[in-house]
Amino acid sequence: MLNIFFTGVLTGFALIVAVGAQNAFVLRQSIRGEKVLPVILVCLLSDILAITVGVAGLGVVMERWPAVLPIAQIGGGLYLLAFGVQSAMRAWRPAALDAEGGTSMTTRRAVLLTLALTWLNPHFYLDAILMLGTVANSFGDQRWWFCAGAIVASLIWFPTLGFGARFLRGLFARPSAWRVLDSGIAVLMGTLGVGLIVH
Repeated sequence: MLNIFFTGVLTGFALIVAVGAQNAFVLRQSIRGEKVLPVILVCLLSDILAITVGVAGLGVVMERWPAVLPIAQIGGGLYLLAFGVQSAMRAWRPAALDAEGGTSMTTRRAVLLTLALTWLNPHFYLDAILMLGTVANSFGDQRWWFCAGAIVASLIWFPTLGFGARFLRGLFARPSAWRVLDSGIAVLMGTLGVGLIVH
């Protein structure tokens, strides 16, 4: 059970720490020290909802149509491999994130922008619902341990990024930091992708 839980934690981290619009926005708000708490809460609640729906919803589908699971696993494995390749390409040519610039915003605008960057992003559905749901359901009755691990990853990541990134301003300004991060993500996603397809 613990190994499934920690697999959920690692998979969750691999999917949410990748450089993207949502993380860039949280990073920006953190460095500016502006509306950090509401932004983090929106990210956390969105992740918890999407991951739970993915695990529960796909669980029902698998029970009614078990033939869907192998198809979903192969599709999910291919997606993970593609995700890993993208991470490897980012590691090959990393770029620093520009978290500066812009004017101060209201809490309402910060919340709405965070919701838009989250729920209007197709990758969010692929990652949080389809991908994590597929991997979780490959563990059968123990899928909720994986779900808990993935949620814990979000509970660790967003507060850490939101409240801690201001202290890492110099680090995240250097492409080499993202090279190390994306290299690790590429290896993990590639391993998980092959595992899903073979399983």
